[in-house]
Amino acid sequence: MSEVLSVFRDLRHESEELDRLVRELAHEQWALETPAPGWTVAHQVAHLAWTDHAALLAATDPTAFGDEVAKAAAAPDTFVDDGAEEGAALPPATLLAHWRTARDDLWRVLSAAPAGTRIPWYGPPMAAPSMATARLMETWAHGQDIADALGVTREPTDRLRHVVHIGVRARDFAYAVRQLPAPKAEFRVEVTSPGGGETWAYGPEDAPQRVTGPALDFCLLVTRRAHRADLEVRAEGPDADRWLDIAQAFAGPPGKGRAPRGGAR
Repeated sequence: MSEVLSVFRDLRHESEELDRLVRELAHEQWALETPAPGWTVAHQVAHLAWTDHAALLAATDPTAFGDEVAKAAAAPDTFVDDGAEEGAALPPATLLAHWRTARDDLWRVLSAAPAGTRIPWYGPPMAAPSMATARLMETWAHGQDIADALGVTREPTDRLRHVVHIGVRARDFAYAVRQLPAPKAEFRVEVTSPGGGETWAYGPEDAPQRVTGPALDFCLLVTRRAHRADLEVRAEGPDADRWLDIAQAFAGPPGKGRAPRGGAR
């Protein structure tokens, strides 16, 4: 299966896995606090539903989506939290139904998009497979917040390859969002797959600046779901070392990230 087709399949599987985690929750569990300050389990699902709906609007009605971009520009520090807050106020069953509808409709539109289609977004326009990759990354990352709130350990899968990919591709964005100059040279990134049977590699083999470690830990790092000190991700070279302090795979401000828990995993 091609990489383009696999990301659509894996997005659906990632969403279904998170759905299984939340669909049987008691009402009070939806109100559990997650590691994201001020966000409950309901806020996390509401954010996914809100973003899936925004992506669907962008793919089907770019003019209407342009109005949403204008609203975001008018309230850059609050529009994401406002969307999550609105959805979190819904009854859990209603919220879950909204998320299912938004993600399923988006999946159908993205997977049927002709090659070369460009979808407007809050940043640069995105190809449909790139949009699917971003949605998979967010679904996994917010699912991690939910799992942490519930005290659940999820089994990592090879779907993390997509999160690694977007984390590597977003290297220079991490510098730009902090108004820092990005290194001119590419890094070599080598991570081991969850099962340990593969190495996923990016960048020139002979690059002097290198990053290595388990794929899961790299994904936790670039989604800022764990502190670097708690992960087995290693850097060779000062530029690569600096990147590990600021890496992020998602758009928008970096936030405060997670506090260290005290030692590598």
